[in-house]
Amino acid sequence: MKKDYIPELSEVRMVRRAPERPFAFSEDDGRYIASCLREVEAAFGLEGFPGVPFERIPARALIGQFIDWWRGLEPGDDSQHTAHARLPGAIRLLDTVSAWMEEQARRDRSDSL
Repeated sequence: MKKDYIPELSEVRMVRRAPERPFAFSEDDGRYIASCLREVEAAFGLEGFPGVPFERIPARALIGQFIDWWRGLEPGDDSQHTAHARLPGAIRLLDTVSAWMEEQARRDRSDSL
């Protein structure tokens, strides 16, 4: 069900860019990402972050887990294919939020100089 893979440089950069704290998602984005997480967990019989409430999952761990599942899981049935197909969109959303946060931090630093 899970295959080995070598991460691409872009994937490594996405993980490094993500903060080590939870994201402050908009309500819609948080609901989308949480539903993607739960759908993959249910379809593949996994538990990504046992005992950790969604709101407390560090962004870096979340995007890293999604990338790992995208590249490592091999869907075998319709529910797995559907859940797996949602991962790229969730990864892009997480990376977009990370990039926006990175840009905001850069602006804040330059404004304070």
